[in-house]
Amino acid sequence: MSDPGVFDAVLFDCDGVLVDSESITNGVLREMLHELGWRISAEDCFRLFVGRALSDETAIITAHTGFEVTEAWLAGFRARRNEALAASLQPVPGAVAAVHEIDTLMDGRIACASGADLGKVRLQLRKVGLGEVFAGKMFSGMDQPRSKPAPDVYLAAAAHLGVDPVRAAVVEDTVPGVTAGVAAGATVFGFCPPGSPAHHPPKALLDAGATHIFTSMAELPGLLPTPSRR
Repeated sequence: MSDPGVFDAVLFDCDGVLVDSESITNGVLREMLHELGWRISAEDCFRLFVGRALSDETAIITAHTGFEVTEAWLAGFRARRNEALAASLQPVPGAVAAVHEIDTLMDGRIACASGADLGKVRLQLRKVGLGEVFAGKMFSGMDQPRSKPAPDVYLAAAAHLGVDPVRAAVVEDTVPGVTAGVAAGATVFGFCPPGSPAHHPPKALLDAGATHIFTSMAELPGLLPTPSRR
């Protein structure tokens, strides 16, 4: 019988948790929204779009610009975004070491479950040196019936690892992501580095159902009761 005091798997969000991508992605999006005539501020762009699939938010763009978002426009956004990420993406400080430590503690039962398209997830994890550790264990909400804040991508990741999602820890930094993890039945650790406009504040994460808040990825391995620490 498994020990009820430990987790059987750790499921990571990608953007803002493993890679410092949100300012890059939102910079490209904001530039393209300006081209459509919407002079959106950086703060509002983060508030409206961080943590959600852009393809699910097209009505907001149409409401502010009158432009009916097309697949071609979304493809253009992804191409410009990927070019910017490939040029300058960096890992979240402490994330690479934390993932490798947790991978060892969990005997490989980790996965990355993102709301972004799988191509972006793969590009980013390869760029920061995490492609191998997550090989075969990267999941996109865009490949599921519903993306975050629905739980589908976390349920898919847990099923792939052969664990009950109730026995999983989820690491998230946005309200939609926390909502998805909670809906999956997991215990959610909310990551909120101080002074970052791209991360939702601690109270918002707690109100969404996170049970732990931490401010540095270096802290995470020590917060997780895992099978190696029985």
